[in-house]
Amino acid sequence: MTERSILITGCSSGIGYDAALGLRARGWRVFAACRKEADCERLRAEGFESPRIDYADEASIQQGVAEVLAATGGRLDALFNNGAYACPGLVEDLPRGALREIFESNVFGWQDLTRQVIPAMRAQGHGRIVQCSSVLGLVAIGWRGAYVSTKFALEGLTDTLRLEMRGTGIHVSLIEPGPVTTKIRENARAPFERWIDWENAHRADEYRDKLRPRLYGPYSKDTFELPPEAVTKRLIHAIESPRPQARYYVTTPTYLMGTLRRLLPTRMLDWVISKG
Repeated sequence: MTERSILITGCSSGIGYDAALGLRARGWRVFAACRKEADCERLRAEGFESPRIDYADEASIQQGVAEVLAATGGRLDALFNNGAYACPGLVEDLPRGALREIFESNVFGWQDLTRQVIPAMRAQGHGRIVQCSSVLGLVAIGWRGAYVSTKFALEGLTDTLRLEMRGTGIHVSLIEPGPVTTKIRENARAPFERWIDWENAHRADEYRDKLRPRLYGPYSKDTFELPPEAVTKRLIHAIESPRPQARYYVTTPTYLMGTLRRLLPTRMLDWVISKG
């Protein structure tokens, strides 16, 4: 049996790192990509093949894909798009540059990488493309407009791609976690400091009293938060099952919001989320 191969992005920590470990343990040949070369070097020291792929750097995507396909003889069984970041702040305080930058990393780079591996999957007659979305790709919450908008865009692109890949042997799935233990808050500090002029914002008091303590204070788990292994479990089904699902919910809030979005009128859903 030919060794199965998967390219996973965002493997420096959290969901990507756990997925890389879990799939290697199951016999997959894992290409564990990271944005920073230092993280790639650390993973190589752990025995992984680790191309550098930065979603905001088109050349790194092209080079990373070339390295993977050269190593496998032009084959790739699965892609797990995972690396993303948040830029917290009120929508009214998001400058154009903040949205442009986050879409480059959270949407445009994912699309670029995905379209570059499809020809190899089509040539071999099969493949799995799995996108790590979020409960915030299903519903919106305040203070997360930049991240929410990228995940809504990702959901639309992925649903369309899934329809277009029907009959090709290439299956496309979304994983939609709710709260999962990662470094997303820590990694959001730099974009927040770069783009959000909170001290001069109309709602500066709320930034100071609510957002900043959550962003910079001691880490505390959200209600129903699960470890990254919960995502890896869904990923395994998405890439190994003969009949992968279109969507995989992870955590109680995702199941709850997915249900409420279908059942409640928009104003009622807004009320429920505002009480959350």
